Amino acid sequence: MKFDNPGTIFKKVISRGSILIAGIAVIGGLVGSLVAGTPGLFSALIGAAMTLLFVTLTATTVWLGAKLSVGGFFGVVMGTWLVKLVLFIVLVKLLLGVKEINGPILFFTLIASIMGSLVVDALVVTKARMPIVEN
Repeated sequence: MKFDNPGTIFKKVISRGSILIAGIAVIGGLVGSLVAGTPGLFSALIGAAMTLLFVTLTATTVWLGAKLSVGGFFGVVMGTWLVKLVLFIVLVKLLLGVKEINGPILFFTLIASIMGSLVVDALVVTKARMPIVEN
């Protein structure tokens, strides 16, 4: 029986999440351009890019943190969580002032991408074959 290692699991999370987010960017871009023109297209692409950034940061942080002690793991994960929270607030504040951004398209693209990436994460982790004990 072949087991997965944490590196392959995180590669699957990032690659499959990226494929899903790219698909959502294409569909969101098409719907956004049909509904709101060019601002809708750009809003969907920005929403998908934001999600890809945060999903990649999360997976990379957990992967790097797994190589540390438990305290180091929680320090890295919580520190990155705070950085992501501040970065998200700053990005939203910056984007609220731009007239060319369509808020609903950006919002729904973010929600679809985030929910989809959570499903991908859950599926990859539940299907992973990790040994419970080591020899």
